[in-house]
Amino acid sequence: MDFLIEVGRYMANNSSTFVSLTIEHIIMVVQAIAYALIAGVPLGILAAKYKKLAPVILSLVNILQLIPSIAMLAILLIYFGMGTSTVVIGLFFYSLLPIVRNTYVGIKEVDPGITEAGKGIGMTPLQLLAKVQFPLSIPFLMAGLRVAAVIAVAVATIAPYIGGGGLGREIVSGINLQNEIRLVAGAIPAAVLAIIADFLLGKVENKTKRRFAN
Repeated sequence: MDFLIEVGRYMANNSSTFVSLTIEHIIMVVQAIAYALIAGVPLGILAAKYKKLAPVILSLVNILQLIPSIAMLAILLIYFGMGTSTVVIGLFFYSLLPIVRNTYVGIKEVDPGITEAGKGIGMTPLQLLAKVQFPLSIPFLMAGLRVAAVIAVAVATIAPYIGGGGLGREIVSGINLQNEIRLVAGAIPAAVLAIIADFLLGKVENKTKRRFAN
């Protein structure tokens, strides 16, 4: 209990620093997720629409997910140097799999009868995708986005190892200085961020499920 009191006191005494680090952390995660959506949704659609491309696309994003985070950032460091931009690229790669896979699954799970009905009223393949298949896949996409956000928040804590910012600075400093108070003080807001992201995106996911279930 005394230890937690010390952690709380440390965080209160450095509140402005923690606010700044939290904002940095959120910015890195949001940027990475935005890029992952821009790239991942089209890749998921391509995988769903073209059977020959599906195993290639899904295998590539699976491989990216399997690379340990430290190894991924070390590889990126060689090519892109130190800094926040390199961290964002790494988070982008880690966020791709759940977004690509869930977009793919969402489109494949659309009831064939609905697709056939769309074709029956003269919809083109593009109209079917835009007005029927993609809207119905949004609950799956939201589930993937939820997973991607939690992963990105967690992986971003090792950003300082390659010159990035965020809450990982306190965690890494705590490890280097063998200071448990700083380590835990950095880990707590990072965990809270992950919980908040999971909760809020879970709410959005449930709303989309109810909307398209009616």
